Amino acid sequence: MDRFILRPNAVWIALCGLLQLMFSGSTHARAEGIAAVQSRPGGEGARRVLLVHGIYNTGAYMGNMQRMLEARGWQVYAVSLKPNDASISFEAMAVQLNAFVAAHIPDGEKFDLVGFSMGGLVCRYYIQKMGGNSRVRRFVTLSTPNHGTLWAWLSGRVGVREMRPRSTFLEELNSNPGVLKPLDYTSIYTPLDLTIVPPSSSRMAVARNVVSWVPFHALMVWMPAPIREVERALEGT
Repeated sequence: MDRFILRPNAVWIALCGLLQLMFSGSTHARAEGIAAVQSRPGGEGARRVLLVHGIYNTGAYMGNMQRMLEARGWQVYAVSLKPNDASISFEAMAVQLNAFVAAHIPDGEKFDLVGFSMGGLVCRYYIQKMGGNSRVRRFVTLSTPNHGTLWAWLSGRVGVREMRPRSTFLEELNSNPGVLKPLDYTSIYTPLDLTIVPPSSSRMAVARNVVSWVPFHALMVWMPAPIREVERALEGT
């Protein structure tokens, strides 16, 4: 009988993937209740941008992006979804996002939406299933598992199961991607991502797909290059 041999490159990929997951979870803070929010005002008439974090993160993890966007004149909000460990469904997380929008952004006023990793799928559910397409002007995702990630097979939590490739959740969400097209949708990802496996899972036919060569998944919202791509997307350039 042939023996299964775990090749060195497979070990390296696995270790790097685990490191990326650990790094992205460094701000882990599981809490119950309504979504929290951090916001700082921009100038008068500033366009509003809402940032949605990834798994194990809070709004604070989006801080560097928030500061850079504010320096360009946007009024930026960073939501903290609770719990943040994907132990609830994406529908439940999107309900929190919808409640925040209703409570903090004037009715009828459009805003821009940016989602990182898991947060991108929360945004998509809000846009595609909860009528958010009528409120969102421009939509940007960073390293979002639009078609799932193989790492999701390692956990049985509700939201993680929904991130498995070909999950019922993703199949339904991807059955009607045309809703995203009028929003000037941009998907930014790194081919070096070992958390979203394969990295091409972030690509969407209806999006402007942008490659940013960032070495780690967790750095997509911290390094200047992808944040500049977010700025360009929000400016429509």
